[in-house]
Order: sequence, then C-alpha cells, then structure tokens
Amino acid sequence: MYEWIRLILGLCLIAAALFIFGSEIVGIFKMKYVLNRMHAAAMGDTLGILCALSGLMIISGLNFTTLKMVLVIVFLWITSPVSSHLISRMETYTNESLTHYLKKAELSELEGEAGDDKTVDGRTVDDKTVDETKDSESEPKDPEGEK
Repeated sequence: MYEWIRLILGLCLIAAALFIFGSEIVGIFKMKYVLNRMHAAAMGDTLGILCALSGLMIISGLNFTTLKMVLVIVFLWITSPVSSHLISRMETYTNESLTHYLKKAELSELEGEAGDDKTVDGRTVDDKTVDETKDSESEPKDPEGEK
C-alpha cells in the first residue's frame, strides 16, 4: 500500500512538472518582449525542475540517488536565476531597440532623485509645508502656557 501511495504522489508531481514545462513553452512563444520570454523560461525551469525531481525522489525512495537529486536541485536553483539575470542584463546593454522600453539610469542619478524628495514623518510634502514645519519646530514653547 505504501508503495502505491509513493508512486501516485511521485507521478502527480511529474505530471505537474510536465504542465509547468508546457506552460513555460507557451509563454516563450506567445510573449513578444524578449525579457518577458526570459522570465517565463527562468521561472518555468526553476519550478518545473523542482517538481520533476521531487517526484523522482519520492518514487526512488530514500537512498544515495535521492541525495544526488537533492544536490542537482540545489545546484540548478542557484545557477538558473543567476544565469537568467546575467543573460537579461546583457540583452538590455546590447540591444539598441530596447531603448524605448527601458530607462537606463546610473546610480548617481538615482541617488540624486532620492535626495530631491522632501519628507516629514515619512510623508512627501511641498516646500511651503516643509518651511512651516521647520518654523513651528524652531519656535520656543512656554511650558506654563500663554497668560
């Protein structure tokens, strides 16, 4: 009985992996923008490999082969997102037709924009409100009240 439960659970995970890989392929061919296709491929690979190898591990049982499959999952889960990120970054730097989709900004520009915001207690306010806030904070307060 235990063998059948393991087999059914493993086959369900493998079927889920096949569905995920099929969805990934549809996403790759249907999406028009290259970075969207890259995202569909990366996410599908990561989740599909997890489901497929988890199903194989359940079917295989607890042995040395299962340990090898765990190491394959760990390796692919580390390398797949990194390689997808590097490939997409290379695409943004080398593809000249992407300029109308992307706004490239240097870190110094982003830091300058972040410094332009005026915030008081976590709220963005205009210059007049900031000046009024500074004036009210600088006025000395009479602890006994006005008489």
